[in-house]
Amino acid sequence: MTAALALHESLPSIAAPRDSLARLVGIGKTYGTGENAVTALAEATLDSRAGEVTLIEGPSGSGKTTLISILGLLLTPTTGEVWIEGQNVAGLGEKQLPGLRARNFGFVFQGFNLFPALTALENVAMAIQMKNGRAKDAKGEARRLLELVGLGPRMHHLPADLSGGQKQRVAIARALGGNPPILVGDEPTAALDTKTALSVMELLRELASNRGRAVVVVTHDPRLERFADRVVRVEDGLIQSIGSPSPHAHAHA
Repeated sequence: MTAALALHESLPSIAAPRDSLARLVGIGKTYGTGENAVTALAEATLDSRAGEVTLIEGPSGSGKTTLISILGLLLTPTTGEVWIEGQNVAGLGEKQLPGLRARNFGFVFQGFNLFPALTALENVAMAIQMKNGRAKDAKGEARRLLELVGLGPRMHHLPADLSGGQKQRVAIARALGGNPPILVGDEPTAALDTKTALSVMELLRELASNRGRAVVVVTHDPRLERFADRVVRVEDGLIQSIGSPSPHAHAHA
């Protein structure tokens, strides 16, 4: 079974393409006060839409990670609105955020963040149980997700016995646990060679195209633009532009 076919059959659809699943409006983030205040982000507005891959680009320290951390409810903005599930959640307390975060977001990071003493299957199953303590068959769901990302034959291996690309596929399977509509990646391909990075990005593209996920990825790699619907440029805490990628976008999707 091809990866695209597996994706088509294994995951329920989230929403019609182009539906907005999350929205940032006029977001600002300031650290410190008075003379020591540092503005990490200012007046940022961004939609995350079902079926779309959005790349966030910009130099180091430009505010990219702050932007996706606020989108993913990992950081609270100083100003602005964060719309999830039809409500502005920017002012909610920390007790109310974990449930929203678990239902709506899956996170993929550069460093994989797998437990070294657990197999791929156990890593994914544990994440599912942490998201939902009432999950009836966490291992069954983990097995299905690992097969979905092409790691069925390697699911009983420890991270040390997996390649970088395989570990990142485990991380993507883990992010898909609980069926969140939005996947957020912070440099998820930075530690991978070119061939593997493009393969991982192709998988994320398929998750958007075939199953209606909104995929938002921070990257420094312009080669990933071929998989994107939109490229957002961030500099000095400001969104400078939101545009289409090159004409060759989706050539490998």
